[in-house]
Amino acid sequence: MDEKIKEVRTTVTLNSMQDRIKRTTYTLMEGTTTTFCQLEMVNGYSVWGMSACVDPSKYNQGLGEKFAYEDAINKLWPLEGYLLAEELYAKEKNA
Repeated sequence: MDEKIKEVRTTVTLNSMQDRIKRTTYTLMEGTTTTFCQLEMVNGYSVWGMSACVDPSKYNQGLGEKFAYEDAINKLWPLEGYLLAEELYAKEKNA
């Protein structure tokens, strides 16, 4: 019988984080240039990012969403790092 060996990850990558995103939602606060990005993760947890443009005449929806997404991803890095550390700790403890 062939057993599949689960490869142990040792790093967090942008791709690995993006693979754990279930849904991305953008919201523009009415009457403002503030854009929110919600990353709903596969486990149901949400991470929020935000961007704002000072000059309403220069607001660009695409850029607002891009910067809000980047802000949310930046908040996700430490969470995914902690998750990886816990996984490695549990594997070492149970070895």
